[in-house]
Amino acid sequence: GGNAVQAQTMTLGDFLMYISFTFLLALPIIELTAIGTQVTEALAGLDRIREIMAIGTEDEDDAARLPLPSAAGRVEFENVEFEYDKGVPVLRGVSFNAEAGTTTALVGSSGSGKSTILSLVLNFIQPTSGLVKIDGIDLQRLRLHDYRKYLGVVLQDNFLFDGTILENIRFANPRAGFDQIAAVCKIANADEFIEKFPESYQTVVGERGVKLSGGHRQRLAIARALLANPKILILDEATSSLDSESEALIQEGLKNLRKGRTTFVIAHRLSTIRSADQILVVEAGKIVERGNHAELIATNGRYKELYDKQYRFEKNLFVNPGEDFTSGSQDSMAVSKL
Repeated sequence: GGNAVQAQTMTLGDFLMYISFTFLLALPIIELTAIGTQVTEALAGLDRIREIMAIGTEDEDDAARLPLPSAAGRVEFENVEFEYDKGVPVLRGVSFNAEAGTTTALVGSSGSGKSTILSLVLNFIQPTSGLVKIDGIDLQRLRLHDYRKYLGVVLQDNFLFDGTILENIRFANPRAGFDQIAAVCKIANADEFIEKFPESYQTVVGERGVKLSGGHRQRLAIARALLANPKILILDEATSSLDSESEALIQEGLKNLRKGRTTFVIAHRLSTIRSADQILVVEAGKIVERGNHAELIATNGRYKELYDKQYRFEKNLFVNPGEDFTSGSQDSMAVSKL
């Protein structure tokens, strides 16, 4: 092109026009190559979507199962065993009975199987062998959709949606009116901080509740659980990461929440579960001790060892040992033995 311009067989304008047409022709070819890559990626994504769509839902067999129009909340484990990986048992012959309206606390070392027991109660997983019964009926024979309506969960880190306080609480019961929501917030001691916000219940909490403190998030979770009115309540380390003032308010809310409900509690701070109706000490997938606080202290076994270590540790750190949220009474006999 440059030689042709010098030889005056092509003008400069013709040369620039030639270059422009070359680019106009090349660009679509380059774009076609990119489209081919995008099509390949789209087909790979489509295969993944097909795999997900082919996965059965948890409640797909509900039509063949028994309905559960009402529930008292009695939970029984009969010789339950469970394995995440074949040949590696996590639970070994676990048996216990939690009567309706009582509180059962699970204590033990990390990895002992406490959370697995709660996952079985929630029916997130199914036992390898043995039975989990609800009101005397095998849980696997009950409609999952019906059963889950009677469950309430308060975790250490509860999920909040990027919406208003009202929307997050109403998620537990979409038909609930504002008066019902305000009532459960008062029981959970959440109204105290909600009404201080300029927009009150219309305050947006941010993704995962980032605009609220840990104590505020926990109190909203308790209010949400109250609104669901569950028969079976799961409390998994609900107060372990909070300051003393927030913990005291939340324990008060938890007292109100557990009234008349079958409650399962996991708490590493043993001082918070002293008056549970029964305490199950889980080690290596087995229940090694069971009884109430006074009985287990008297046996001088694993529970007494854990309790003494923790009580001394808290006192050495100049921290008041946690107050029991399962009852307003204090177990003076147990404390006197320490």
